[in-house]
Amino acid sequence: MEYVLLGFLTGISLILALGAQNIFVIEQGLKKQHVFLVCLICSISDLLLICLGIFLFHYFNQFFNQTVELILNALLVLFLMHFIYTKIKINHSEINFHNEITNISKTNIFIKTLGFTYLNPHVYSDTVFFLGNFSKNYLLNQKISFGIGAAIASFLFFFTLGYLSNYLSKYAKSEKIWKVINIFIICFMSILILLIIKEML
Repeated sequence: MEYVLLGFLTGISLILALGAQNIFVIEQGLKKQHVFLVCLICSISDLLLICLGIFLFHYFNQFFNQTVELILNALLVLFLMHFIYTKIKINHSEINFHNEITNISKTNIFIKTLGFTYLNPHVYSDTVFFLGNFSKNYLLNQKISFGIGAAIASFLFFFTLGYLSNYLSKYAKSEKIWKVINIFIICFMSILILLIIKEML
């Protein structure tokens, strides 16, 4: 139980940082767009990456180098630039908040969620490399308990974030509010791109 709690506290401390993936989950919750699917994909992805980090850390640490990180960063920048472009093109007056969930396919949401998850190098650094390195000297049963705790933190965080945003969506149904939300998202993603480019230089 001690290692479950340690894993939970470590996992929640890493995931609380406001990143592109979390912003995406919040947005989908506010729009009521396949919230369960988004939260489930993010949570399961974290679970898989935590397992990789805990049980295969030495193998991945050997093959993960600066070239791989550079490629992932470049792909993430391109992905975020495309995302910002779609935000700029939005006509807020055409948003139908009651039918929003039917206006975008599960496939589209599935691909976007995977993009925000697996094209983000920080997801790997937090789950695979930090948690893997942190627990590398634990016994097998301790590693399993630690991983369970970290995975619980991810599931709890993403579903709370998604459904809390879903609940708050009733306060965000005006065109003016959505303009403000999208401006914030565009600014945040733009800053994120600049920070990633700075890391690449």
